Amino acid sequence: MVGVGPGAPPEAGSWGRRPPQSSSQGVEAAALGAGEGSAATEALFLALGAGVTALSHPLFYVKLLIQVGHEPLPPTVGTNVLGRKVFYLPNFFTYAKHIVQVDGKRGLFRGLSPRLMSSAVSTLSRGSVKKVFPLEELEHVSSKDDVKTSLRKVVKETSHEMVMQCVSRVLSHPLHVISMRCMVQFVGREVKYSGVLSSIGKIFREEGLLGFFVGLIPHLLGDVVFLWGCNLLAHFINAYLVDDSFSQALAVRSYTKFVMGIAVSMLTYPFLLVGDLMAVNNCGLLAGLPPYSPVFKSWIHCWRYLSMQGQLFRGSSLLFRRISTASSFSID
Repeated sequence: MVGVGPGAPPEAGSWGRRPPQSSSQGVEAAALGAGEGSAATEALFLALGAGVTALSHPLFYVKLLIQVGHEPLPPTVGTNVLGRKVFYLPNFFTYAKHIVQVDGKRGLFRGLSPRLMSSAVSTLSRGSVKKVFPLEELEHVSSKDDVKTSLRKVVKETSHEMVMQCVSRVLSHPLHVISMRCMVQFVGREVKYSGVLSSIGKIFREEGLLGFFVGLIPHLLGDVVFLWGCNLLAHFINAYLVDDSFSQALAVRSYTKFVMGIAVSMLTYPFLLVGDLMAVNNCGLLAGLPPYSPVFKSWIHCWRYLSMQGQLFRGSSLLFRRISTASSFSID
């Protein structure tokens, strides 16, 4: 068993840091952009969000197991672009096949129920915040002569989006913690967390109310950095680098935020990793205890440890997972 995943920054085939919230965020955004709408419309978007979450769950599941350092299959020898022999850890498809061999096809959906509930809570809370604190529509501005006005628009919209994101993150995080713990039970073949209600009782008895919010701070920080970084970078690129005289200026501007989202998501991935590791750390499961993980005093302690090990991007790549030679350091 190889206990250490790739420590280098994301390569080709990188998973990167997902944008804030779950994989159903695009559906959430569509729901929010549809106006007040009817109850039927809201239910439709909830169903669509649940479908996206369910379809992406195997990818999410494999990524989490890699994040905690579980490598049940040996590396294989391959060649890089320079023709040199390197060791590669199993990619997503090989890892998923191993899970199916151990738990069957249904095993790929371990922990899905609390994740679906977390996605629903996130969608509903974002919609509720938008209704309570509606954002005033501002005139579209893109010319360089109105950069200050445009910047005020970006700041106002980002601030509003940040409030919605933080509220939904806080409300959905307890279910996110339960989902994480259900999934990492694959490592030690435990059955401690078997249902949402029973898991709530176990966490409350063993860790108290704060147990539902372990790992929340790095997730919140990652969301905030992602939103501001993506929106401000896209604004300044559109305002200063894209000339209005260019015939395809409008098309370029429409893709700028998307491209910046991918770039910023890679840079903020360590926040996601640290938050997920803290959610399962020292919770009584093998995946959160030595030798898979030290017992961390705080998320900063976890960050420092991963940084010293060169593991801040562990799990960011699910296709080409090259083994890096990372040195080992003891925890202070």
